[in-house]
Amino acid sequence: DSRGRRWIELTVEEQRAYVMRLLDALEVTDRDKRLKVARAILYLAQGVFDECDTEVDVLHWSRHNIFLLYDMGIFTALLELLSMEIDNSQACSSAVRKPAISLADSTELRVLLSIMYLMVETIRVQTEDDRPEWIAARETFKNELGVISFHWLSSSPLYNGEPFALLLFTMVTKFCSMNAPHFPMKKVLLLLWKTILFTLGGFEELQEMKVRHRERLNLPPLPEDSIKVVRAMRAASPPASAMELIEQQQQQKRGRRSRRVLPLVKQDSLDTYNERDPFKNDDARDEEEDPEDTDSGIEGEVDPLDRDVIIQPPPPPPPLRPPTERVNFPKGLPWAPKVREKDIEHFLETSRNKFIGFTLGNDTETLVGLPRPIHESVKTLKQHKYMSIAEVQIKREEELQQCPLTLGEEEVEDTAAEMLYLGMLPNLSQYVIALLKLLLAAAPTSKAKTDSINILADVLPEEMPITVLQSMKLGIDVNRHKEIIVKAISALLLLLLKHFKLNHIYQFEIVSQHLVFANCIPLILKFFNQNIMSYISAKNSICVLDFPHCVVHEMPELTAESLEAGDSSQFCWRNLFSCINLLRILNKLTKWKHSRTMMLVVFKSAPILKRALKVKQAMMQLYVLKLLKIQTKYLGRQWRKSNMKTMSAIYQKVRHRLNDDWAYGNDIDARPWDFQAEECALRESIEKFNSRRYERNRNGDFAPVDNCLQSVLGQRVELPEDFHYSYEMWLEREVFSQPIQWEGLLQNP
Repeated sequence: DSRGRRWIELTVEEQRAYVMRLLDALEVTDRDKRLKVARAILYLAQGVFDECDTEVDVLHWSRHNIFLLYDMGIFTALLELLSMEIDNSQACSSAVRKPAISLADSTELRVLLSIMYLMVETIRVQTEDDRPEWIAARETFKNELGVISFHWLSSSPLYNGEPFALLLFTMVTKFCSMNAPHFPMKKVLLLLWKTILFTLGGFEELQEMKVRHRERLNLPPLPEDSIKVVRAMRAASPPASAMELIEQQQQQKRGRRSRRVLPLVKQDSLDTYNERDPFKNDDARDEEEDPEDTDSGIEGEVDPLDRDVIIQPPPPPPPLRPPTERVNFPKGLPWAPKVREKDIEHFLETSRNKFIGFTLGNDTETLVGLPRPIHESVKTLKQHKYMSIAEVQIKREEELQQCPLTLGEEEVEDTAAEMLYLGMLPNLSQYVIALLKLLLAAAPTSKAKTDSINILADVLPEEMPITVLQSMKLGIDVNRHKEIIVKAISALLLLLLKHFKLNHIYQFEIVSQHLVFANCIPLILKFFNQNIMSYISAKNSICVLDFPHCVVHEMPELTAESLEAGDSSQFCWRNLFSCINLLRILNKLTKWKHSRTMMLVVFKSAPILKRALKVKQAMMQLYVLKLLKIQTKYLGRQWRKSNMKTMSAIYQKVRHRLNDDWAYGNDIDARPWDFQAEECALRESIEKFNSRRYERNRNGDFAPVDNCLQSVLGQRVELPEDFHYSYEMWLEREVFSQPIQWEGLLQNP
């Protein structure tokens, strides 16, 4: 009855009836018919764009239709089709034999994954005008994807109460093991990232969870909200030192510069990017930069933080900004300092040794015999003492390991992160290795090898381009495709690390150890060992082809010139996001790990990280400076001397750990670098935690033993078949033919 009428004119009842018919048609055996129906559902999910006049209308109808589709149970039906496609061995084997895989090999999978992605992403994002039933649907869907088992698939061996993310992880490992080279990896990774973002929560939810968790453990509140602090930070070069001003004047006298020395103007952030081309002659400069980055003296320093200090008259302030806005810098340092319990113990131990001549172990209260300034120092240290959730968890784990009987069973909360970890644990190393393989294949510094995995299966057309225009468009598509894969993997890994760390420190440690053993540290450094400014400002997108713009507006004719011009934005936020995520992952892997910090030194990360400081974005600078801070003491006096600007930037932007001599490196000779011993000790703690918490027969040693003769003899014992044929011979040989000396039993041995 709704034929010939437009979708947006139908009543909700008529729309539901139509979706019901589509749902029935999805169950036909004919593949082509199924694909046609799936495409009709995709069209609804994309917002019936043919009937809309503006982009806002498309987005409105897309949202309306997706909640309708979810309510009608479309996601369930799609999931069954997806698992059928994954297990389709015929498609897999024919793809393996093909010399070149193209878009045509993954049509069904791409349609299914596109609908699922639209559903997850649309339902995940909250808007102000959400109806009450939509808010309820969001919670239900979140639980279905994350914690509650898919009861409607309980017959399938694939789903025994596992999160949906595990199915997608399986697709990733199948693809990387070359068993299913036709899987559209970009779509799988995007769906996987958004599913984990939805079920576990993003950074804002993580911060709230952290605050609640600290309250439960009776820990003092966090000194500040890190998200707000980073948002308020401004990217800026440190001020020029007097020494350098003298240096410049001398150079001017020698006639090295023909221009007048004018006041130094520092470039503050991305919005003043237009003042000059920041990566002009970049490569030439990078080659000049010392190979080992051991510049001599201030004159030799080519500091990335200074590259953007421009010698020219100050530009007039932009008319839109009030003149006072530039001066409102936050007073003081951005972060409250932190001190660990260990630091106070170490400080008191050193002080007691020096003044009294003996130590009191872990006692942090007794200050007898110590001079007044030490009392003041201890008071200041205790004021800034910070106890992390991880320290509480490690302490609790030690207690549980020592007293397994008296402390009883541990109450483990069934959070979404716990369920995901439980599902991932058996194949964790495979998942990690697969993700890193994909990251390596998509990294811009990777050369295309014939034997590496082909991540372009879902971007290459069947017919290769003939014209220049077609090949330019394909080139942009391929680069964009790689950028999206890097974005999804970097965000996914960071989310997993952060959520597992909050859930239990040893869950985080096992994932990070797998990452380290799979060469994640050199891989990320390899990623940054490129012209980072050109990566951040890459223009690998064609605006007129973006959805929903392309379906609502008239398509202008694409020309080689318009493609070359790219879009109007100065920065590729996608690539900036990926870079920040990768730096944060590197920070997570190396923080407090001496042996991994030494890996940063051994892989010569300092010059690579220094080049990344060219990007004038506060958050990115912060994470680069953190990585430089932890290795500063190992880089030698000469490096510190020639990089004083970087040192002062660290001082301004990175949190201070009182008593941390990061800038001096006094104790480095006393600390041997034994990578193996540190990692083995950590692995042992992780394995003890996993076996105590997740093994079925974990308390085998402490299980009660039945030692009552009556009940033991009364138990029925399953005997093998051949026993019945030979037991008489056994009795004759072992019992009756052996003489028993009863007297021997009575005598004392």
